[in-house]
Amino acid sequence: MSRATKAAEPVEVDGLAPRRNPDLTGHAEVERTLLAAWSSGRLPHAWLIGGPPGIGKATLAFRFARFVLAQGGQGGGAGLFGAPAQPASLHLDPQHPVFRRVASAGHADLLTVERQMDEKRDRMKRDIAVDDVRKIAPFLRKTSAEEGWRVAVIDGADRMNTAGLNAILKILEEPPPYALLLLVSDNPGGMLPTIRSRCRKLALNPLAEEAVVGLLAQHRPDVAEDDRHALARLAEGSIGRAVALADAGGLGLYRELVGLLGSLPKLDIPAAHAFGDKLTRKQDDGLYETATDLLVWWLARFARALARGEWPAEVVPGEAALMTRLANARSLDRWVEVWEKIGRLFARAESANLDRKQVVLNALSTIEATAT
Repeated sequence: MSRATKAAEPVEVDGLAPRRNPDLTGHAEVERTLLAAWSSGRLPHAWLIGGPPGIGKATLAFRFARFVLAQGGQGGGAGLFGAPAQPASLHLDPQHPVFRRVASAGHADLLTVERQMDEKRDRMKRDIAVDDVRKIAPFLRKTSAEEGWRVAVIDGADRMNTAGLNAILKILEEPPPYALLLLVSDNPGGMLPTIRSRCRKLALNPLAEEAVVGLLAQHRPDVAEDDRHALARLAEGSIGRAVALADAGGLGLYRELVGLLGSLPKLDIPAAHAFGDKLTRKQDDGLYETATDLLVWWLARFARALARGEWPAEVVPGEAALMTRLANARSLDRWVEVWEKIGRLFARAESANLDRKQVVLNALSTIEATAT
């Protein structure tokens, strides 16, 4: 079960925004796969790039798009004199004209389709607009403005509705020449099987903890070294989530949350009320969304570890002892029920506009009752 929160939204950070990011960390193998496909002279017209949020999927898609656009009409099955030797990398210098035009969304042969901002609610819309998806087919069928390839990137392809998916399927059934479609998805398994079967699939893995720590040091040098390690572990291999949590004060909230749970089996009621007040003091600061997301995540992490019979590395001190106490109190099945119940509670509270503090207290009380 996952919940859409401000902490989980895509990160637009200078140097990390996929369209403008010249670097790719931790995915050398998939980059080699793309290079080999390009150099083979038989480049598949559609790729489905999948994996958890914030690990570099969109960065890879734009990296490949820039590379293809910079080649003009050569390679990838378009050359007249055979496939060229395989390049060493997809990297394009940030000063290259193609890189600069892609970064500024000004390349005539690149179309990006993604969720748009809902101005009334000040958050990203739930789905990609079908009208935006329908722009892809006529775009790809046009002659290239620069005598090369036409490339379309769908960032968040699993956010298309049925009409949008059907529009994409028509493109995949009759792909135009010199056209490349890159679908970026957090949940490729949730897409239509007919779409998956017509795409070459690339599965990206979460980044290693040290890779996330290194990226945090580069892009968030103000974060203390110990906190970088804690954020990397909390983000489970996602630099996007690590940066979002750093910006939202997520590590501090997580420490408070684990401290609260550490008082179990008898919950510290005054501390719970103070925590609820903190989360709901303002409606638009994102603390409530971040904290409730972290609570659901912690319960899922605890349940997975209990199923494996091995506690994960601690994000903050005391977690292993807390998990041991809770595991001794109730069975795995019971804790899975608690995780599902609290996830539903938070989802219902968001849709029904319930009192947020009371929702948090109810969730903590549910955990307390189970731990007793």
